[in-house]
This record gives sequence, structure tokens and C-alpha cells, in this order.
Amino acid sequence: MKITFYGHASLGIEFEDVHILVDPFITANPNASHINIETLKADYILLTHAHQDHILDVEAIAKRTDAVIISNYEIVTHFQKLGLEGHPMNHGGSWEFEFGMVKYVNAIHTSSFPDGSYGGQPGGFVIEGEHKNIYIAGDTALTFDMKLIPLYTTLDLAILPIGDNFTMGIDDAILASDFVECDKVLGYHYDTFGYIEIDQEVAKRKFFDRNKDLMLLEIGESLEL
Repeated sequence: MKITFYGHASLGIEFEDVHILVDPFITANPNASHINIETLKADYILLTHAHQDHILDVEAIAKRTDAVIISNYEIVTHFQKLGLEGHPMNHGGSWEFEFGMVKYVNAIHTSSFPDGSYGGQPGGFVIEGEHKNIYIAGDTALTFDMKLIPLYTTLDLAILPIGDNFTMGIDDAILASDFVECDKVLGYHYDTFGYIEIDQEVAKRKFFDRNKDLMLLEIGESLEL
């Protein structure tokens, strides 16, 4: 499993020959100006919620690639009305896709489309594939619901927002890693704009002091599990 960071909360995940994009917000992110969405491969697009900084490039990419959009019912319905293919889910539900099992889990946040219309309830994803299990938290506050995840899944990686203000920050993300029982964390949703700027060295040190590994990738950089 290969995971590539495309800035903000945008990720690429490769399972052998299957390509997944998560929350593609690239073309309006000046930090990701070197990423060309026309070259990105996508068989599936996972969306945690409907905010513009998570769905901006969905339509352009899905029209080019015929990707299947996986998200809550309201978001999938929205994109189906635009002629795109989707697979709707809701909290607690799981589905076996060709690349592995996906479970849609709770997140505490808001969810509306750029025009203000209802975007369903926000969520995160637990993905089990290639004998590796990851948790993509989405935009969320710290929540006790995270403690449910290790009851059914042993995680190899937790992908957590760390920018604070709109989501949990560093200290809460450390607690979240305790809740999900995973000490290997990929941080995201930070440094895109002023409200969520962080001191990266302080963040890494705080995790290190708790015997945890916080990885902060450069945009376009990848890691392999």
C-alpha cells in the first residue's frame, strides 16, 4: 500500500493496480501548484464531507477517470445528479470493494456544499486491504467513538488532522492515537492557510515524547506500508 500526500487533506492510495483519491482539493491550494490533477489516476474517490476544501476537484477528476465516488448518501447523490458514478454509505456501514473493506465511521464536524446546501453528516474511513489497515479520520474533533475502532481493527496507520481551529490539534491528535491504539500517525489538514498553521518541529517532538511517530510529508511525497 502506497500513500501519497497531495496537500491539505488530499491523499492518493495505491493498492497494487487500484488507485484511490481522498478529498481532492488541489487546484486552489497554492502549496500544491506543482501537482497536475490531469495526471492523477483514480478508480475511486473517497470523500469525508462536502466542504469545498475537500471536494473541489472531484468533478473534474471523476469525469476524466470514471472514478466511483464513495461517501455518505447525500454527497454521492449530489454527484450522481452530475452524471458521476457513486457508492453511498452511512455511519457504521461496511462494504467489500475490489481493493478491500471500507467502513464509514463517525466524525464530529460540519458538512455543507459550497452553495450552503446540506452535505450529510461528516465521516471518516477505516480501510482494510493488502493486509494493512488504515484510519482516515477526516475533519473531526477528538471523539470517544474512536475507541470503537480497535475493537474490530488493528491499525497500521492513523491519518489524523492536526491543524487545530477547524479540527482537533496536536494534543488532541495524540489522544486520538491513544484511542485508536496506533502510534504511527500521518498528519494532515495543516499549514494550508493561516487558521491551521502549526510549528511542525514542536508537533513532531510532542508525538516523539509520547513514543509515537508523527509523519509530515512534503506535498507529492509518499510512504509505503
